[in-house]
Amino acid sequence: MSQTVATSRPTPTRDQGERSDAATPRRRRPRIALGLTLGALTAAFVVPLLLMLSTSFKSPQEANSLTFRLFPENPTLSAYSEILNNPEIPILRWLGNSLLVAVLHCVLVVVLAALAAYALAKMDFRFKKAIFAAIVATMFAPGVIFLIPHFLIVNQLGWLNTYASLVVPSAAGAFGVFFLRQFFLGVHPSIEEAARMDGCNRWATFRRIAVPLAMPAIATLAVLAFLSSWNDFLWPVFVLFSSEMQTLPAGLAQLQGENAARFDLMMAGAVIASLPVLLVYVFAQRYIIDGVAAGGVKG
Repeated sequence: MSQTVATSRPTPTRDQGERSDAATPRRRRPRIALGLTLGALTAAFVVPLLLMLSTSFKSPQEANSLTFRLFPENPTLSAYSEILNNPEIPILRWLGNSLLVAVLHCVLVVVLAALAAYALAKMDFRFKKAIFAAIVATMFAPGVIFLIPHFLIVNQLGWLNTYASLVVPSAAGAFGVFFLRQFFLGVHPSIEEAARMDGCNRWATFRRIAVPLAMPAIATLAVLAFLSSWNDFLWPVFVLFSSEMQTLPAGLAQLQGENAARFDLMMAGAVIASLPVLLVYVFAQRYIIDGVAAGGVKG
């Protein structure tokens, strides 16, 4: 004779149900706090951009008015027309100067950093660790302390008010060496051994093997170097004296005037200056993410 045993799940008591209902809001609190924090950070970044864009479409009277309006009452392109056609504001010349300096700076940073990083990662020589430690130590020093020494050197070389004064002093940066060295350390030695067995010397191995493998990191460094030079303001103010040689950030600062600032012109110039940066980020976003992830490889 067979017996059938019926089993049933225990019914939750009233106290257990109340505890479960009370635990649900507690689990949601971290998510709500995270959402509020992210929303506040997003607003902190987006609102200034909206104000910049909105002010650039305002008339001079409305832009300098004490009455705050997020959006222009009567949108106009007068600020853009004036800043592009005023001979006293050579913004296209400033734009060309910034583009030339940023490209040259980017090329020098990538070349010098790649050579130094590969040597520190793959070659054996005396005091290699001490040299790398000294390079890394400079990353902890504020950049302002180098302004006076760099200015004195540039002055002795006769480079004041030239493109060389903007490109050369900051070309050998410590960050690029540190960043690319981390990537080169992740390249397996067997790859280089196979290249040497095929007849490649050290230079050929670097050029044909290491550099192609490091292209994500190199592209990331190139973008960061370009943006760093493009946004630089303090150093051009130190070494450039003529209006024709000014870069875009330093030139836009001249729009403040001695008595009153033209906020509509300043914001229109800021919008024009932001467009190349946005384009670089849009087209190089994937390389930046891949390069930063690849550069995190530990040696």
